[in-house]
Amino acid sequence: MINISEVNFADIDGISFVTPFAPVTKKNHGRIVMCGRYPKLLPSEAYERYTKSAMPFLNSVYGTSGTIDYPVNLKCVFYLDKRRKGDLAGYLQAIQDLLVEAGILADDNRNIVASVDGSAVMYDKANPRTEITITKKSDYEQWTSPTKKR
Repeated sequence: MINISEVNFADIDGISFVTPFAPVTKKNHGRIVMCGRYPKLLPSEAYERYTKSAMPFLNSVYGTSGTIDYPVNLKCVFYLDKRRKGDLAGYLQAIQDLLVEAGILADDNRNIVASVDGSAVMYDKANPRTEITITKKSDYEQWTSPTKKR
């Protein structure tokens, strides 16, 4: 594993780091609150606590990596502290949103996150975490947004 404090992401084809927090999904147990007369959907309190814990760590990764704006494979291995049915797509959505919020990924669309090969949900009661490996995709075409005709 690469020590993130000693590397410039632009000089290499990939980077790996571990978030030392139990992963959570964003979409489960969302809350509906009223903003005036209109309902607003908020993520779960567990996701908000996860975000609050993870962002300082991810901001330090961003300070080393900068923003990735080219196609990558985002491999995330989520280690849960309980044996429950984990929704891989939900965990991926949550971590991708955090990586975008931290500025590590320019976006989580298909132009940047080209694949998530190797991602999995595993069990480790003693050490819940997310192992993240981001590698540059070669021979992958980024789509440009079509220009709107007037």
